[in-house]
Amino acid sequence: MRARGQGETMTSPRRSKITPEREQEFYQAALDLLREGGYDALTMEGVAARSRCGKSTLYRQWGTKPLLVAAALRGTRCFRLADVDTGTLEGDLRAVARSAAAFSGRDVPLMRALSQAAFQHPELQRALREALIDPEIAAIDTMVGRAVDRGEVAADNPALEFVAVQLTGVIRARPTLEGRHADEAYLNRFLDATILPSLGLRAASHL
Repeated sequence: MRARGQGETMTSPRRSKITPEREQEFYQAALDLLREGGYDALTMEGVAARSRCGKSTLYRQWGTKPLLVAAALRGTRCFRLADVDTGTLEGDLRAVARSAAAFSGRDVPLMRALSQAAFQHPELQRALREALIDPEIAAIDTMVGRAVDRGEVAADNPALEFVAVQLTGVIRARPTLEGRHADEAYLNRFLDATILPSLGLRAASHL
């Protein structure tokens, strides 16, 4: 297999046609096994057995375990940050907080298992970054860009470049550092105390 050169991204193998319903079955099997035994115990063979398919089907669709896990996480989310546009930056960021809290709160064991595994497995970390984290950061950067275009925030505000990293970072850091998920109240307090003041925005009531 040809090694990737620096700057190349991970790409999925050529996918055959399967129904969306069947794809969800594969995703759920992978995530259920991840919850039950952790990332190291998860195998393509186990997913194949749980979903009653041939192992070759999984390798043909996703190629590797990290890519399957990343696809399962992306494919089971019902909310896309790229769709958020409330008309204000504060509204957009609170929508991000609400969505992130709802997702992580439903699945603390899964998030904890992934956080630990990502530090130990560079391929998983890369797959998660490309499938989930990079699109999230891009979506938040787009929200910030719209705020600048509307005149909500000064274009030369030095805090602009840190908004996405701060918000996505605290969402993932709290389970690892404190053993608790970043719930909506926590994320709103974070917005009120750090991000909004740094942008020169005064928080409106969100209770």
